[in-house]
Amino acid sequence: MSRTITVEGMSCEHCEQTVEEAIEAVSGVESVAVDREAGRATVEGDADPQALVSAVDEAGYDASA
Repeated sequence: MSRTITVEGMSCEHCEQTVEEAIEAVSGVESVAVDREAGRATVEGDADPQALVSAVDEAGYDASA
């Protein structure tokens, strides 16, 4: 299943990498593509949407499902 979450606060490639790593650590994530210019992350897998948002928030960015 593909799910897109909104991510605010990314300003550089390092930000994208930080968000990607945070999402990849969530159980059920198969793959993730982060696009800072669009302000979103597209996640493949069956991860809980709230767990994805929490992971991004804990990494220092604002997310919503």
